Amino acid sequence: MRSTAEARRVTVLNAAVSAFARTGFHATPVTAVAAAAGISEAYVFRLFSGKLGLFVAAAGACFERIATAIEAGAERAAGGSPEEVLDAMGRAYAELIADRDLLLFQVQAQAVTDIPEIAEAVRAGYRRVATFVQDRAGASDAQVQQFFAYGQLCHLIVTAGLEQVPEPWARALTAGIRHP
Repeated sequence: MRSTAEARRVTVLNAAVSAFARTGFHATPVTAVAAAAGISEAYVFRLFSGKLGLFVAAAGACFERIATAIEAGAERAAGGSPEEVLDAMGRAYAELIADRDLLLFQVQAQAVTDIPEIAEAVRAGYRRVATFVQDRAGASDAQVQQFFAYGQLCHLIVTAGLEQVPEPWARALTAGIRHP
């Protein structure tokens, strides 16, 4: 049974997130993404408007996964207070970034926000997530800011492997924060 263009698009986006997570925007050739997806480079170019279009679409897919995860987390909240909903969303996000490719793709995307199209894709993703977090949790601006600050701290803890560092400075950064 042949895959539809949309199914292939999803396959390519998953491969793109993984490939760009490992080597970044500038060092990842479209051929590497195509090979990982099991399709030709020409077909990737038919699905996306070049490498930049592919990266921007991968950023959208990444933020879609984040939004879906935190929405599911909000549904599992023990109660309805902003703190309870934010805590449930935070746990859902911590589980999601156990997928190292997704985490590293976010880091790579932020590293190339000097490219206007990527900057806009990153801002659009954060806009969607921040708006959902604030609206769903009924959170204040300060609570949303803290939610995102902890998320970025989680990125640092996971990418640098700080949970395995038995030194006071690392314990200070990781205190009370656990990841699956």
